[in-house]
Amino acid sequence: MGIRIYLTGRVALEVDGQVLIDERQFRGKQGRLIFVYLVWERSRPVSKQERASVLWPEQQSAAWETALNALTSRLSSLLSAEEVAQQGVSLYRGFGQYQIRLPSDVWVDTEAATSALDRAEAALRSKDAGRALGPATVAASITRRPFLPGVDGFWRESQRGKLERQLVRTLDCLAEMQLVKNEPEAAVETSLEATLLDPYRERTRRCLMEAYSATGNRAKALSAYHELRELLATDLGTEPEPATQALYIKLLD
Repeated sequence: MGIRIYLTGRVALEVDGQVLIDERQFRGKQGRLIFVYLVWERSRPVSKQERASVLWPEQQSAAWETALNALTSRLSSLLSAEEVAQQGVSLYRGFGQYQIRLPSDVWVDTEAATSALDRAEAALRSKDAGRALGPATVAASITRRPFLPGVDGFWRESQRGKLERQLVRTLDCLAEMQLVKNEPEAAVETSLEATLLDPYRERTRRCLMEAYSATGNRAKALSAYHELRELLATDLGTEPEPATQALYIKLLD
């Protein structure tokens, strides 16, 4: 299994199923945040000013360097433990910059979700709905998890937004697959979940319309279109895309 790092749900580092670093060992939300940030940005060294701006985005106290050094020292201690260091994990330090170094085959949940979603979408483009199920399920499982709960700041919100957009794309894959497999009721539920996350996304709305129609509820399918049309007109001053309008006309006929 190798090294697995979890950044969603719980923050942890495992090796072959054994937890070597548990969330509680980071001692607080800032400890979790600095670890998650350095893993996410591990392709490059990160300056202390950058780390400080992520940890304290609103205002930095006069003692921010002392606090940052304490957090970094704690992280360094966790990563230098013998059982962790033996796996090729280290914290590089030089010229005031820090960089987590991990083996090339490390598994990180957020990256696994991105890869799984790409495979699911590729399978659907190839009209192979069966091959999309496994990757889409993996992506949905990861992107549904909470991301750094209790942590505030622009970076956390930005990454949470990316995960939510991935979840919407994943739900679209699942719903379209469910339609292909003649499971329209499941497709309705999946599309409704995606619509709550992004009510403006027309691919999701078209899938919802098709799912309602497949259950025999044409009124709900048409209502889903009218809700979208009103939302776009009121909030964005636009009309639905031609593909959405064409589906609406088809359902009318």
